[in-house]
Amino acid sequence: MTDPRPIGVFDSGIGGLTVLAALTARLPGERFVYLGDTARLPYGSKSSDTVKRYALRAGLYLSEQGIKMLVVACNTAASAALPVLEQALSVPVIGVVGPGARIAVRESRRAIGMIGTESTVASGAYERAIRELRPGASILARACPLFVPLAEEGWFDHPVTREVAHLYLGDMASSGVDTLILGCTHYPLLREAIAAAVGDGVRLVDSASSVALAVGETLASEKMTAPAGTGDLRLLVTDAAPRVRRIAGLILGEAAERIELVDLPSYATAPD
Repeated sequence: MTDPRPIGVFDSGIGGLTVLAALTARLPGERFVYLGDTARLPYGSKSSDTVKRYALRAGLYLSEQGIKMLVVACNTAASAALPVLEQALSVPVIGVVGPGARIAVRESRRAIGMIGTESTVASGAYERAIRELRPGASILARACPLFVPLAEEGWFDHPVTREVAHLYLGDMASSGVDTLILGCTHYPLLREAIAAAVGDGVRLVDSASSVALAVGETLASEKMTAPAGTGDLRLLVTDAAPRVRRIAGLILGEAAERIELVDLPSYATAPD
């Protein structure tokens, strides 16, 4: 059996394009519709209830586009709103937390580090996911709130970014961390600066590759893969500022030229 419907991918901004790029590379025959809620960025500094409300609105909008699966390519939204989205939607919902935790546990022999937005770190979602797989695991979680605006500015390996990364992460390796989860989809854009800050002895685990693997496995197990030769891509954003188009172009190349501006309607359904 095959399923030609698109896969929905949602993020608060352009960071989720790193997940989208990994998905299109791994699953070139699939159709994708990406929604970046750039008008409400960043989610990471907002309350859990607000994140749930925004994520649900985005999920319902993508559901109306006829998707067969929703990928929540936003660690903040996945940490706060995954159960709400799973209850509201009739399609499989895959977040970024579980896949990243599984790879980190598999690769780590000592302590596991996790960096993310303030909301993601405060939620404790990664700690719970890791300890379900490895009870008693040593975990060092740290918020790096300046990383998202640096990524959105396009300062991927800028001297300022390297300095900020060193201030946030310079002591990670000496704390016994051998594996570091990049717990925000913006952070892979800063990979070189982060790697330089933590040193060669720390392996980086990013959301993009781990989620792409999980999506591929789910499509195969549920017999939902697309027919051969049907792949295409739609890019939707709630604010198409020139900066959004510029950064999207750096990540996706020519595909970013087809960005569509949309507005998310209000829905009667609301999180508890």
